[in-house]
Amino acid sequence: MNNKPSLTIKLIISILLCIGLGSIGGIATASSIDTWYATVNKPSFNPPNWIFAPVWTTLFTLMGIAAALVWHEGIDKKMVKKALIFFGVQFVLNMIWSWLFFGMQNPKLAFFEIIILWIFIFLTIRAFFGIKNTSGWLLVPYILWVSFAAFLNFSIWQLN
Repeated sequence: MNNKPSLTIKLIISILLCIGLGSIGGIATASSIDTWYATVNKPSFNPPNWIFAPVWTTLFTLMGIAAALVWHEGIDKKMVKKALIFFGVQFVLNMIWSWLFFGMQNPKLAFFEIIILWIFIFLTIRAFFGIKNTSGWLLVPYILWVSFAAFLNFSIWQLN
């Protein structure tokens, strides 16, 4: 009898974990959207506020799928462990960014932190590609969005 969870179970766990943990950063964001964030100067390319929740929900879902596919390759493998550690680090950095930018209302500090986040997303993507190509590709929209977010973050810092 195989006691290892099936891919379906891993997908459910990973997706729910990513969306659930991602919502922690959303707490800081939600509390500032109608207050502090509404008052800061923003560049012309700033997306409307309503776009962020569906984008992040989609990205967290893709992240969960990617992590589950890597996990399914065997948590006992050194490459898988390393890839999932990178994934965990970038995920924590993602949550910290929300608290720095929205919670502490500090775009400057958040910008420097998002650069570190971007590096760990890149390392995660590279590690995921080394294990399962599909997992690497599933994280490409995420790094693209974080690249845009970094530029937006920098612009807001400079405008305020």
